[in-house]
Amino acid sequence: MAHLFEAFKIREITFRNRIVVSPMCQYSSTDGYANDWHLVHLASRAVGGAGLVFTEAAAIEARGRISPQDLGIWSDKHIEGLAKIVELIHNFGSIAGIQLAHAGRKASTAKPSRGGKAVDESQEGWRPVVSSSAIAFSKDSPVPEALSIGGIQQIIQAFVTATQRSLQAGFKVIEIHAAHGYLLHQFLSPLANQRQDEYGGSFENRTRLLLEVVTAVRQILPETHPLLVRISATDWIDKGWNIEQSITLSDKLKSLGVDLIDCSSGGIIPGINIPVKPGYQTQFAERIRQEAKIPTGAVGLITSPEQADQIIRTEVADLVLLGRELLRNPYWPHLAAKKLGYEKLWPVQYDRAWT
Repeated sequence: MAHLFEAFKIREITFRNRIVVSPMCQYSSTDGYANDWHLVHLASRAVGGAGLVFTEAAAIEARGRISPQDLGIWSDKHIEGLAKIVELIHNFGSIAGIQLAHAGRKASTAKPSRGGKAVDESQEGWRPVVSSSAIAFSKDSPVPEALSIGGIQQIIQAFVTATQRSLQAGFKVIEIHAAHGYLLHQFLSPLANQRQDEYGGSFENRTRLLLEVVTAVRQILPETHPLLVRISATDWIDKGWNIEQSITLSDKLKSLGVDLIDCSSGGIIPGINIPVKPGYQTQFAERIRQEAKIPTGAVGLITSPEQADQIIRTEVADLVLLGRELLRNPYWPHLAAKKLGYEKLWPVQYDRAWT
């Protein structure tokens, strides 16, 4: 029976344990560049003992950033700063992963400390924003331009080019962000996608863009490198995307070479009443794992070592992704190992702290 500190192998990449640093926006970039903050933030989580350390969502286009301060990988000039971070993460025993993303109609918003509302060119924002259909995210958001067929093909190519840059930077794991109401989710969900062409309407059409992105990315990824996809397993509202569609989608993704589904939820429209509680999304990871027969990652209010270990031991998921808990304490994996009675993980430089 697997446990939290058992190694986990996908393709030719082995994670030293089942603990993952979930992608978390830092709102600390200028023009998409990684800087000293990102280096210290991410390398600290590797020193802290996580098996896999993800960057925050890295925008594949400048217009695909959530905020003007988001990380980016739309330029070759972004590679150098990311490569330094990757090298440190690997030197400290973790695996470096990058999440590739496009915010779509949720782009060009102020960072949370500045209110999180839509911003225009006068406030470092940009226009237009794009989506599957010309439907605004909220009454305070701009109406996006619906992507043309040619525009869709440019998005696919942008994911491919971003993947190539990620490989040049040395990342071993690629995750495609298709959750939280961002662009690929905007195509998946009928709440945002009202297209009448081959990318809208039926389940097959709404999933077409994500499947084409995955196919194109997998073709250029080395066979040794895992490919993950983060999805919102449900929109938490009738007539939206739901867990049954997620299971069917996950089975299709598996056939295209996706190795693990990172199971989150929500984000497609504002004002939804989500029943948030500890581990509230683990049910989706369990169903997708069992019914689509693909490895999954569980995320969402996972905070205690016992809770995380139970998720792995009971085969709810294969990995646990921690966000806020690892912001509060980058050394959570060391403390968890000690509390659960596993062999110590911490560096020898820190031995005196744990005696």
